[in-house]
Amino acid sequence: MKKIFFIAAILLLSLKGFSQGSTDYGSGMKFNLNEDGSKYMRFIAWNQIWFRSSQMNPGTMIGGESASTGTDIGNRRLRFLAYSQISKRYMIVTHFGINNQTFTNGGAAGTTGTGGYGAGKKPGIFFHDAWNEYALVLPEKDKKFSLTMGGGLHYYMGLSRATMASTLNFLTIDAPIFNWPLIENSDQFARQMGLFAKGKYGKLEYRVSYNKPFATNLVPTNVTSADNAVAVDNSGNTKWSKAGYFEYQFLDQEANVLPYKVGSYLGTKKVFNIGAGFYTAPDATKSSVNNTISKHNINLFAADVFLDLPVGKKENKMAVTAYSVYYDYDFGPNYLRNVAIMNIGSADPSFTGNRAMAGPGNAQATIGSGNIWYTQAGILLPNKAVKPKLRVQPFGAFTYKNFDALDKSSTQFDLGTNFFLDGQHAKITAQYSTRPVYTTPSNISGSKGEFIVQLQIYL
Repeated sequence: MKKIFFIAAILLLSLKGFSQGSTDYGSGMKFNLNEDGSKYMRFIAWNQIWFRSSQMNPGTMIGGESASTGTDIGNRRLRFLAYSQISKRYMIVTHFGINNQTFTNGGAAGTTGTGGYGAGKKPGIFFHDAWNEYALVLPEKDKKFSLTMGGGLHYYMGLSRATMASTLNFLTIDAPIFNWPLIENSDQFARQMGLFAKGKYGKLEYRVSYNKPFATNLVPTNVTSADNAVAVDNSGNTKWSKAGYFEYQFLDQEANVLPYKVGSYLGTKKVFNIGAGFYTAPDATKSSVNNTISKHNINLFAADVFLDLPVGKKENKMAVTAYSVYYDYDFGPNYLRNVAIMNIGSADPSFTGNRAMAGPGNAQATIGSGNIWYTQAGILLPNKAVKPKLRVQPFGAFTYKNFDALDKSSTQFDLGTNFFLDGQHAKITAQYSTRPVYTTPSNISGSKGEFIVQLQIYL
């Protein structure tokens, strides 16, 4: 932990020298293909580097050695987005990069041990998004109604604002992960292949999609009582899924050229939205009772509210940002999934105490049949300077989870601060997070903490 605080101190002492630059590059690099700029190509690149100090779950080892804590540096996201408006109606979007490279894992498939392809080295770049779209009804021709349709590997996955969140402008250091309930099982890093339609009708924004989920094949554990049945991801010959999100934008209207929802506008817009969404997939999970297989639908629903407003005197440039979402998840009986971001821990075979149900490292019960309530809020502190300078945004988040597979509900929190050197284009974020540690479905032995410092740069 002391190492991470030392690194954070160095970064913060450097802010004064970096905070006087001006944002003269806009949102990425744009190359006009005609004189009026209606045809163009745009490129956006971003890196998010994490420095961490983490308390490990009981029963963890790192690099073959028993460990109760761990410090590391890793590449959370290294991404590149390129899209082109070939005409007023036609657009092509590609988005590729890597995620979650640590000193122990996250490398190319098959990397292990020592050497040129040792543990964690040379991760494989892959496409996150790749789709084409065509505007059937242009917004400038009908100010009240617009409609665009497209297809490919896409991010129009419905459910909630956070399910389609941009990773460039989170309020907190990252997403809570349960906002992407299918992550890396029946989707490809929160995306599926399919068809989508998007647009607006007045102040109502809509997004719907019809998708072919990626096949899953986990084998359910056979039990003798239906009460103990546990659904797992096993879709066999996958059927098509449906998703949608509908949002009423009371104040300023948000852009919907791309699907990525903004996490914090830093007071540059007046936004108040209420939304609701869904995701359904038939026969997407299976359970086994007395060797009889049962299929279960995935039915996910959410409702949320988002607020981003400048407050106080105009010259102070203060702003508040808040987001709250409620998820009602049904994956089948007792479905539970444990997730860990950039987990550097592995199971310690010599450990004799009570192990964490979620597994080693920083794993926790993240997604499951049941309910989740998540709320975050932050305030951008005053800045009277005319020229750009350091901006500070403290924030906090609270999570309540109540999963069918666990006898006790849990709560956890995140506290942190964004230090904006150049708006969202260059920022340092420091955050402390807790997570509950279940040793049995009815016992929470306490909580573990994780302190993260992130350096984000994007062009």
